[in-house]
Amino acid sequence: MDLAPRPLGNAPVSVGPLGLGCWPLAGMTREGVTPEAAVATVRAALDAGIAHLDTAYCYGEQGESERAIRTALGGDRDRAIIAGKCGIHWEPDHTRTPARRQVVDGRPERIRAEVAQSLTRLGTDRLDLLYLHAPDPAVPIEESAGELKRLLDAGWTRAIGLSNASVPLLTRFAAECPLHACQMHFNMLQREIEAEVLPWCRERGVAMIVYWPLMKGLLAGTMPRDRVFPASDSRHKYPMFQGREFTRNLDFVDALRPSAARLGCPVPDLVLAWTAEQPGISGVLFGATSPEQVRENARALTCDLDDEARASIRAAIAARGPAASGRAV
Repeated sequence: MDLAPRPLGNAPVSVGPLGLGCWPLAGMTREGVTPEAAVATVRAALDAGIAHLDTAYCYGEQGESERAIRTALGGDRDRAIIAGKCGIHWEPDHTRTPARRQVVDGRPERIRAEVAQSLTRLGTDRLDLLYLHAPDPAVPIEESAGELKRLLDAGWTRAIGLSNASVPLLTRFAAECPLHACQMHFNMLQREIEAEVLPWCRERGVAMIVYWPLMKGLLAGTMPRDRVFPASDSRHKYPMFQGREFTRNLDFVDALRPSAARLGCPVPDLVLAWTAEQPGISGVLFGATSPEQVRENARALTCDLDDEARASIRAAIAARGPAASGRAV
């Protein structure tokens, strides 16, 4: 894998090929994630040379992910490239189980308040990258973009990004605010961004940071075919993990094993290395809830694909065909 730093557009910020996605550290979709485990996971990433930490205001009802990062850094702020997000928060909802719901809110005053609180939780005076987490259908995106530009101009962040947006919304956002990065889901089975969003970003020098490279563990090569996900594990709601679709996806993973074995690297390392070398991909975020998982994924930094492996992966992708939506149902 090419380990050279990758710039975020024309911003004074670069990231390595791999970053730690800090959503799982909040413990809201995985069992057994303690604050101590979250801190240890972040420290393991830093020790492995993975400095790009991707978090958000809503990663935890009380900012658990951001608080774990602050504790893990122990005052050494410059050891990390911290990417944050604003525009989504949690509210109580006693008609549901769990009794909470996500609310998208892109109003300028809400954005500023969330970023201010995030900076306090993180114990820093600036982010390296700040995304609008998702466009708010009730607020013109120009208004949200304008507030992010004001935060950029004020030094609250060094770069600006937009996550989970279509090309028309990216275009409108970029007309109001410098856009340095875009964040979307992408993996071997879900490559929708290749149609429009990724070409748009490449043409304009906007960095693409992708999440779900291992599709919540599906592409890690360790999931048994009889796996049953408890109600506390959000994966039970995703079509990718259900019925015939789940079986076909595990068949696809089996098709990757010969290449991984020939190269002497585990399946997840092969998957991460392939993802990181795709044209236009600037950074790949993987999730982890333990130091062991971090160290396992960090091995992908030493995985070098050859033409035979690339051809085998292309053939497996073509044979699998389009997969189900990655979104929960």
